[in-house]
Amino acid sequence: MRFRPLRPSPQVRAFSTTPAEIPAQMRAMTVANWGAPAVLEESSVAVPRPVLSEVLVRVVAAGVNPIDAKTRAGKGLAPAVDRLPAILGFDFSGVVVESPFETHPFPIGTEVFGMANFPRTPGSYAEYVVAPTLSIARKPTTLSHVEAAGVPVAALTAWGLVVETAHAHEGQRILIHAGSGGVGHFAVQFAAYFGAHVTATASGANAPWLRDLGASVVIDHTSTRFEDVVHDMDVVIDLVGNVTDSVGSRSLTVLRPGGIYILVPTGSWPDYAAEAAAAGVRATSYKVIPEGATLATIARLLDSRSIQVYIDHVLELGEAAAAHSDIEGGHTRGKIVLRVSDD
Repeated sequence: MRFRPLRPSPQVRAFSTTPAEIPAQMRAMTVANWGAPAVLEESSVAVPRPVLSEVLVRVVAAGVNPIDAKTRAGKGLAPAVDRLPAILGFDFSGVVVESPFETHPFPIGTEVFGMANFPRTPGSYAEYVVAPTLSIARKPTTLSHVEAAGVPVAALTAWGLVVETAHAHEGQRILIHAGSGGVGHFAVQFAAYFGAHVTATASGANAPWLRDLGASVVIDHTSTRFEDVVHDMDVVIDLVGNVTDSVGSRSLTVLRPGGIYILVPTGSWPDYAAEAAAAGVRATSYKVIPEGATLATIARLLDSRSIQVYIDHVLELGEAAAAHSDIEGGHTRGKIVLRVSDD
């Protein structure tokens, strides 16, 4: 059997890193101290340098995620940040400007999207970002950079929850909490794509939209207790946890014996595993895996229109503080994206 490369490159371009192409300094949103959104400040900082198999990407747009806001506030990944000021952000879409060798799968000029290795390296709220080769993929051709920047963290998390952990399949009954958020709206689509019967919790205003995305049932969490109307679920994907109205503990009561409860915000409920065992159900947490090969599969689903990304609104890089305030408000549909530079 002949070897078939996973990422064939239609054109190999010359490797170049001349000073004229890559400036010494760049604009970035930095955090010198943990705190409220206002601690995000626009600064001029050195352009990061890639090593080994990393690539340097000129960022066109950067996605904003709840973990960014939690980290900025001193929680989330803040304990892992070894120095301040720091550049936050995981999601990005942009153009490769430095590649590690001439025949690399992502040569200079390739449009890519993916995840930065924050906090080990500076994040994506900047004009340039360093990223591991294995954490990026070619940008979907049908999406703009702004749309693509809203995909990586949310879609990879949703894929890991629905496909790799829940093993979504025909006839399976899945309950997804916070179905209208960044991760939630992808989770609804992936579960429906693989044939599961999807129930989602959200505000009533988002119900028609979620049904269009594939949810069979949408429960308005502002007026209905989900445990009053659902039962015998095979899977609960919980993007809320016990931080709000004991959603996690209540979720254990709607699972069938032996069903699986999957928790994303683990900090809100450290005793989830013990409570699940006492209730006779399985439980696991989940953390996103920045897998470029999976992201390439998601790109194909996006290009075929099998799934879609919804961008709530777009702000400029310098408005990152406003983006954090918005995402902390808890009413975002889909994703918020920062526009960093021109295409």
